Amino acid sequence: MTHAVLSCLHANLAAVEAVLDDIDRLGIATITCLGDLVGYGPQPNEVVALVRSRGIPTCQGCWDEDIIEGLNACECSYPSQLAERRGQLAHHWTAAQLSPENRDFLASLPMSLRRDRLVFVHGSPNSQHEYLLPDMEAFAALERVVSAGADTLFCGHTHRPYVREFREGSIELRLRRPDGEPGPEAERRVDLPVRRIVNAGSVGEPRHGGTEATYVIHDEDRDTVEIRQVPYDVERTCRAILTVGLPPPFAWRLRHGFEFAERADDASHVCER
Repeated sequence: MTHAVLSCLHANLAAVEAVLDDIDRLGIATITCLGDLVGYGPQPNEVVALVRSRGIPTCQGCWDEDIIEGLNACECSYPSQLAERRGQLAHHWTAAQLSPENRDFLASLPMSLRRDRLVFVHGSPNSQHEYLLPDMEAFAALERVVSAGADTLFCGHTHRPYVREFREGSIELRLRRPDGEPGPEAERRVDLPVRRIVNAGSVGEPRHGGTEATYVIHDEDRDTVEIRQVPYDVERTCRAILTVGLPPPFAWRLRHGFEFAERADDASHVCER
């Protein structure tokens, strides 16, 4: 079976429509969404309604959680206080726009989804807010996969797609005997099967250096993963961002495909929450 995995839609209707059109054109019937349906973008109700109408299994993203629970999860991930204030503005705008039905849908989303040895999360099995970056220390990254009971762990949140495999891995255990007991230390080696982290990138706010929306296709029969890049009408979304009064840098970074960097303007960021 072949299935599509998408993440971080971020209320960008033009990008979501383009990706779903691409999936339909390829004849893929099974889709899983890794959350962040809202945030930053100008069409939160339209995007949530589209996901609901398609019946796409979805887990809860960090934005979905914060819209329901409030800004109570301090991840200190903004590059500056200016960026944090823009994020807060987008949060309050999105919360005011969402219909009660769509809010209830976001509140009902599970933190993770599972299909056999495939596990789907937004950030990590530990938290919607934890980043599984491609250069994360190997043992820590592998621990996230193993603790989830997965062979392949699908995630998003970073907005940058990647596939990372752990091959020929092993764990060596050395058990020290209690003081006073004779005999050598016990040693044990556990060989691990191939494990993998697949990051779907972002449909609605790509940050991989290009403007194309990204998602992944997993062929379960051949156990292969393809990262897809889909062009969409970026200017349509940028115009909508400005029309509804969201911060102009949100449109700027969509046109460039990466985070709006301002560390030089504010080198000593202190989180306000």
